[in-house]
Amino acid sequence: MQAGPVALDWFDLTLISLCVLVNAALSLWFRLRMEGELLIASLRTLVQLLLIGYVLHHVFAIGSPWLVVAILTGMSLLAGQATVGRMKRRFRGVRWIATGSILVPCFLMLTYAVFVVIQPPDWSDPAYLIPIGGMVLGNSLTAISLAMDRFTNAMLERRREVDALLCLGATPAEAVHSLTKDGIRTGMTPMLNAMTVVGLVSLPGMMTGQILGGSPPELAVRYQILIMFLLAGSTALGSGIAVVWLRSALLDPRGRLRHLS
Repeated sequence: MQAGPVALDWFDLTLISLCVLVNAALSLWFRLRMEGELLIASLRTLVQLLLIGYVLHHVFAIGSPWLVVAILTGMSLLAGQATVGRMKRRFRGVRWIATGSILVPCFLMLTYAVFVVIQPPDWSDPAYLIPIGGMVLGNSLTAISLAMDRFTNAMLERRREVDALLCLGATPAEAVHSLTKDGIRTGMTPMLNAMTVVGLVSLPGMMTGQILGGSPPELAVRYQILIMFLLAGSTALGSGIAVVWLRSALLDPRGRLRHLS
């Protein structure tokens, strides 16, 4: 017989927080001067998770579809801002590109998963939309930021190659085709790597959480397969959209590189 999850109290969380001392010890030993960052990161983890737990408690109780949509939209906007924050070079319109390339795949993949695959009794059930949407957003954020960074850096490093192709009669899209492929490939690679080792080297978070929550391992595995394929699609689509939009933003109709900051 499978028991329910073991309840964790504040004392248990205090004990597990001691693991962070390993980071502090390494920082002090090697004089990394990361103690401040470590403290801030730990406090943010604590506060942000407690806050989202409080919010989700009330969202589940209210059960309003508009509230769920508002939360997912807010998460998408924050993910877009975080994507821009990870980029080394900025330019006009980058926030719209980052946010749009996150929103589009999140909406499409979440709609497909809920209405076609899972088909819950209530499509707006926050128990499905918010956790799955959060995972899609988190992975898309990483993929899109990597793809955009790779493409912008390649545009600057290989500018002469692009100019030479333009002089030979190539269109702007043709001149940067190899750079476009590299950017999209960079965004897709982390997810593909994760898919090759899932279940062998690591047990993903959703599967682990469901098992700890008392779900049968077989059901947890099926949901994790759903999530992995969903994330593969969203990261690929997001990377492709981001790089194509980025290409249009960085190049004028004559193929000249616009200003980067």
